[in-house]
Amino acid sequence: MQVHSSFFDPPQAVLERVIYQMEKVIIGKRDVIEKLLIALLCGGHVLLEDVPGVGKTMMVRALARTIDGSFKRIQCTPDLLPSDLTGSSIFNQQTAQFEFRPGPLMANLVLADELNRATPRTQSAMLEAMEEKRITVDGQTYPLPEPFFLLATQNPFDFEGTFVLPEAQLDRFLMKLSLGYPNAMEEQELLNRVESRPPVDQLRPLLLPEEFVLLQKEASRVHVDDAVKSYIVQLTAATRSHPDIALGASPRATVALMRASQGRAFLSGRGYVIPDDVKQLTVPVLAHRLMLSPEAAMAQRQAEAVMESIAASTPIPSRAYAPAQ
Repeated sequence: MQVHSSFFDPPQAVLERVIYQMEKVIIGKRDVIEKLLIALLCGGHVLLEDVPGVGKTMMVRALARTIDGSFKRIQCTPDLLPSDLTGSSIFNQQTAQFEFRPGPLMANLVLADELNRATPRTQSAMLEAMEEKRITVDGQTYPLPEPFFLLATQNPFDFEGTFVLPEAQLDRFLMKLSLGYPNAMEEQELLNRVESRPPVDQLRPLLLPEEFVLLQKEASRVHVDDAVKSYIVQLTAATRSHPDIALGASPRATVALMRASQGRAFLSGRGYVIPDDVKQLTVPVLAHRLMLSPEAAMAQRQAEAVMESIAASTPIPSRAYAPAQ
């Protein structure tokens, strides 16, 4: 499959083409697509939580076609074993040696469909891959390819035969996103596009894996002023003392919020982070990491609403944020 190199194009122009192409499949969800790209620019993993049939899996498939890397899909079930993910050592009778047969985690883009249907033992097999970008099989460590992204889906309403994701695993997802239902006009447009040929089959690769790694490196160099860093720390610290929260955001979450803010600034064509970058990402980056107090849970409060109130009440710094020339 022919890929048109984008090494000499401005990064924002390349990313805009990626968004435009994905919008051919996921209609009316530009904000979600942008947040997904921001997470990938930071090397982060994404949890897509929504009802069935809104396009979670389709969005990941569209992304896999856009980035010309290896793609593997894991259908999570209760009988899935850790070795089904990581791979295993198989004895070769011809060579009289054990050979490593890689599992689906050894890919650039991995879709873990219905992650909460896998047992806790199998879920824990993904922790090393998500955090260290490597896997260990029979005492031997194998690095994962670059870039490596894990995109997981789960249904928030169907709890039969599911296992709640532990806090340690949720903390390793940079963002939790939700697509939601399309409006009537968007849904009619969807019908028009699928009449003849599925839209995802029409997509073509726009980026090579090594090109995306270069974009990640550029995004990591976006300037973050000390005042913005202080603002980020205030937001995460506020979650640890809020009366509705039993377990606040971890230091990993603080780093994740800064990295995501760099990604948003980079996507916007800026070489520095502004407070609005941080504020717009507080809910998708922090809310899923919070554990509400029993009283707040009894009152049916939502972590997203609590995080929004924290962001609204935290003073925004006012000063210049661009690096000194």
